[in-house]
Amino acid sequence: MSLRDIPVRTLADVPTTLAELTGDKALLIVNVASRCGLTPQYSGLVKLQQEYGPRGFTVVGVPCNQFMGQEPGSAEEIQEFCSATYGVDFPLLEKTDVNGDTRHPLYTELTKTADAEGAGGDIQWNFEKFLVTRDGAVAGRFRPGTEPGSPELTSAIEDVL
Repeated sequence: MSLRDIPVRTLADVPTTLAELTGDKALLIVNVASRCGLTPQYSGLVKLQQEYGPRGFTVVGVPCNQFMGQEPGSAEEIQEFCSATYGVDFPLLEKTDVNGDTRHPLYTELTKTADAEGAGGDIQWNFEKFLVTRDGAVAGRFRPGTEPGSPELTSAIEDVL
């Protein structure tokens, strides 16, 4: 099964897959949180969506509360915060575990990919990013400190478009 065919649920609790949700677009899958020091990265993710969306790209946000409880809200609260505070218009999935025994199958697959330094395994913190090609291959893993507008990330996005 392709990464794009793994069952997921939207923040509105609608069952789907990444293929159904996003079509054949290249993806940047990011575990997000509303009360984190890195939360301002939402602004950069929105800019990536605006810049690259017309070229067949979308950000997919995956709220996660596993890192110091920094995403405690309900689905409605998360949606309201993201849209009102940052103007998020890219898809958001349901609140999901990205590490541990309850790790979502999507993250079981994603975490098999190493970052640029060769480190793989568990998600380190909120706002870890995975770039996925149109055919469902993971093209890159970017740790939380990598800003959405960084040259390394935007160059990788350009390469998959």
